Amino acid sequence: MQDFDPAGGSEAPFDALADGAIASRLVTVVQKLSQARSIQEIQAIVKRAARALVGADGATFVLREGDCCFYADEDAISPLWKGLRFPMESCISGWAMLHREAVAITDIYEDPRIPVDAYAPTFVKSLVMVPIRQESPIGAIGAYWASTHRASNAEIRLLQILADTTAVAIENATLVTELEWRVRERTAELESINRELEAFSYSVSHDLRTPLTAIAGYAEILAEQFDDILPASGHQYLEGIQREVTRMGKRIADYLLLGQSRRTELHREEVDLTALVQELVAEQSALHPERRIKLRIDADLRAECDRSLIHGVLENLVSNAVKFSGDAPIAYLDVGRTEAVGEQVFYVRDRGVGFDMQDAERLFTPFERLATATPFAGTGVGLATVKRIIEHHGGRVWAHSAPGEGATFFFSLPESRLANP
Repeated sequence: MQDFDPAGGSEAPFDALADGAIASRLVTVVQKLSQARSIQEIQAIVKRAARALVGADGATFVLREGDCCFYADEDAISPLWKGLRFPMESCISGWAMLHREAVAITDIYEDPRIPVDAYAPTFVKSLVMVPIRQESPIGAIGAYWASTHRASNAEIRLLQILADTTAVAIENATLVTELEWRVRERTAELESINRELEAFSYSVSHDLRTPLTAIAGYAEILAEQFDDILPASGHQYLEGIQREVTRMGKRIADYLLLGQSRRTELHREEVDLTALVQELVAEQSALHPERRIKLRIDADLRAECDRSLIHGVLENLVSNAVKFSGDAPIAYLDVGRTEAVGEQVFYVRDRGVGFDMQDAERLFTPFERLATATPFAGTGVGLATVKRIIEHHGGRVWAHSAPGEGATFFFSLPESRLANP
């Protein structure tokens, strides 16, 4: 047996690294190991590197499996022990792991720790074995020579550097594998939850809309068949029922849109936002005949987006602008586009009640309603839906306002690829 002086003995600490080719090869190996993402990839790198760095005739990559040494891989001039397992106490790789130190043997037939019967069919005459991770070793790297070879301390250091780097690579690969497994597991879990939520949403939608339709129908029958009998207060009650049914239907629709806003696959096309806003304003005018809506809008506002989803965005912003104009006889809306690098930014501005900017983030949180919104009917999901839809498109949404001074809502969309092929 050849003694190995870990402190370097009489040799310079890194004699082998004085060879530029070896140093360059070691750096390349370290870089490859830093990028490896699986044990198999690490094994393939290490077995070739161990042999090349010290000019050996063979190299093995050994992993510890409980009380056994598993010869997981090899690169050699003829077969060694790939795929075999041996008790830790009966092989030199086990000795290196149990003693947590490198071992160099010039003549294997003179060392009592070598199981001669296992080596007799092989070409091996000399070897070096180094543990992978000296604290709590997880494996070992072996280098073998077909002729008698007295390994230098520098060669043993090279192999130990390789083993230490391998330990880090294995830990990283194990962490990556575990994280990937957790991501896959979590993704599968979320997909399952989303499917259940979607099924639940449709079920709730059906279960709630059916009785609402019946209530609305009965109220209409009462109004028609008992028109002469019902007092004025009765008609008022029926109108209240119809109004609340309509409001509940809108709330159900808003909840469903909120749930679907991120799951819906985008169907991008060039959309004329100017025409879409004008249509929405006309609808608001019909819904609020007592109000006058004055719209100023930039001509030819266009964006590449999902028409159905962006309709939901603009519908929310336009209806909010009208709603939060309060009791003013005229609701002023200003819709346009601002300049931005790498994105298109659109805005919807009103002259309504406004809000405190301290509450700006809460605006886009589902079911949150500001104190200033208390007198105004709403479900608390409209702006949350806007935010989800715009983020689904790869954009962002924000707002500026002050109490009593109106509000401006901005949203961005990626620059159109259709307009610039």
